[in-house]
Amino acid sequence: MYCDFYFVTTAKSPASFVRAMEQEIRLYGTEYGALEPLETIYFGGGTPSLLPLDDVARILRTIDRSFDTSRVEEVTFELNPEDGSDDYLRGLRKLGVNRLSIGIQSFFDSDLEFMNRCHKAEDAKTVIARAHDAGFDNFSADLIFGVPKQPEEYWSANLEIAVGLDVPHISTYSLTVEEGTPLWKQVSRGLVQESSDDVHNTRFVFAMDYLRGQGFEHYEISSFARPGHRAIHNHRYWEHANYIGCGPSAHSFWWKGLPAKRWSNVRNVKRYEALLTQHVMPLEDREHLDLDTLADEYVMLRLRTMDGLNLAELEERYGVDLLVDRLQELADLEASGLIHPIRNHHVRLTDLGKTVCNSVTTKLLPDS
Repeated sequence: MYCDFYFVTTAKSPASFVRAMEQEIRLYGTEYGALEPLETIYFGGGTPSLLPLDDVARILRTIDRSFDTSRVEEVTFELNPEDGSDDYLRGLRKLGVNRLSIGIQSFFDSDLEFMNRCHKAEDAKTVIARAHDAGFDNFSADLIFGVPKQPEEYWSANLEIAVGLDVPHISTYSLTVEEGTPLWKQVSRGLVQESSDDVHNTRFVFAMDYLRGQGFEHYEISSFARPGHRAIHNHRYWEHANYIGCGPSAHSFWWKGLPAKRWSNVRNVKRYEALLTQHVMPLEDREHLDLDTLADEYVMLRLRTMDGLNLAELEERYGVDLLVDRLQELADLEASGLIHPIRNHHVRLTDLGKTVCNSVTTKLLPDS
């Protein structure tokens, strides 16, 4: 179960939004609630930490009444640092939230100002201390590298500070320029120059070396965790497991026989609320996925993980034998130092391969 909160900048009158989300959860419960028990619940996708605790409790109660939650292992809540008061964090913990994902981004004010973040560097440090005090021993901090003009020592310091604050899970992301964003407009006008690929790769390689040296498992391209602190929810995505997304712009995936189904909700909050008021599912896009498309996705998802791509499972579950279809490509990638020698039917990226993961994936896609 994934509860998606379309990005908003004000908490004004969330009551109608929460009622709409409750209605969507109930509708999904009627259709899917008896088919599979939930294993994880994730509040994310935007600004869930703007919700009052009472509304978080309402949503959790509705999920519990609509689905089998007896096997839920992980309840994650995305949190903006500026929203993490002592009372709010303790309240989340009492409601059963047992994992946080905190959007730190950087421990330097100049980086945060460039990324138009609302919080200050001191807020980032404070919220981590508060998370510990509230009883969260499992939480993640997001950190961004490749910020234009960011001194090299800032990136290394960001990682060192997070480790020093006893953060058990760190997600590292390269700053990307998305079309239509303020940063994209600045780049287009020549006001900001993007960091080079070499800078991005250097920062990423440093993160891999440093965090593994500090005892973290690099279990997915962007994800580093202390033993026992991997994100269960994210792992389910990489396994091609079913998930239901609720909220504006939320995505869902369901595979019980072919074709598999993927769908997404409307992005507009008011339209989302209006449709659910009339007991209409707020869908915008729907697609059916054949086995070839699913095989491509499986290759892409599994190559990002430390466990790697299981060739035996790819053949058994998706009907693709890469040792026949891509034997020369596999040999070339191994000779280039981008993948490790195949052991126990698994293809795993080397550190060099991780820096060009998309290129490696393209060479191995069954449908390419």
